Amino acid sequence: MPYLSPSLNVMIAAAKKAGRGLIRDFGELENLQISKKGPADFVSTADSRTERILVEELTRARPGYGFLLEEAGTIEGRDKTHRFIIDPIDGTTNFLHGIPQFSISIALEREGHLVSALVFNPVTDELYVAEKGHGAYLNDRRLRVAARKHLSDILVASGAPFMGKGGRKEFLSELDGIIGSTAGMRRFGSAALDLAWTAAGRFDAFWERNLKPWDVAAGILLVREAGGVVTDLNGRDSMLARGHILAGNEILHPLLLEMLRSRTAEE
Repeated sequence: MPYLSPSLNVMIAAAKKAGRGLIRDFGELENLQISKKGPADFVSTADSRTERILVEELTRARPGYGFLLEEAGTIEGRDKTHRFIIDPIDGTTNFLHGIPQFSISIALEREGHLVSALVFNPVTDELYVAEKGHGAYLNDRRLRVAARKHLSDILVASGAPFMGKGGRKEFLSELDGIIGSTAGMRRFGSAALDLAWTAAGRFDAFWERNLKPWDVAAGILLVREAGGVVTDLNGRDSMLARGHILAGNEILHPLLLEMLRSRTAEE
């Protein structure tokens, strides 16, 4: 059984409550109000409603904690040592197209360090959780990253830059190296779930550029607590600040890091 701190229990309760509303919204997509944040970047009433529920529930249980939110931005709390990092729907485009590959993502920082993490797909009822020093779990099953050692055997996930986003040239160069060296590549549209699936060993590795902290914060802790390695694409620990990320096991990570860096160096 996973170790669940009081804070993680609070996060789970908030995610389950918000998830019930998301399931209802998912079944009534034609009635949702949808607007655009950018050329191909959507936001729906479901995003805002889910975020509001999460903030209300977490604030009730942990008054004074701060928040970093996809929709509402930064909310300063009286307690400067704790902050929740939240993506109410990671995979909004999937959600709005009726594809059940999206998640609620919540991470808790304590004094700048990730200590608790949750990624929850309410449609499949898969709940990924992690506590620093206590492992990562899918529901009640302990997670370990995949043990494959050779690039030719592995399945790698990523996210492609879409209309209005930069980094396309770098991505295409890196993609060319990945598909020429591995058994396959997948693009499923939710970075939080991609990282959770890497922690679960479904994917052997994950890389992407230009992500936001709420996309990856929970997934970083999940992978690390499942025995994996996570860095930015320079091999450093600045994923939340820079938005670039590579995750894999301790053997594959340096191989992929070298390969990805060589591809961008050629540009």
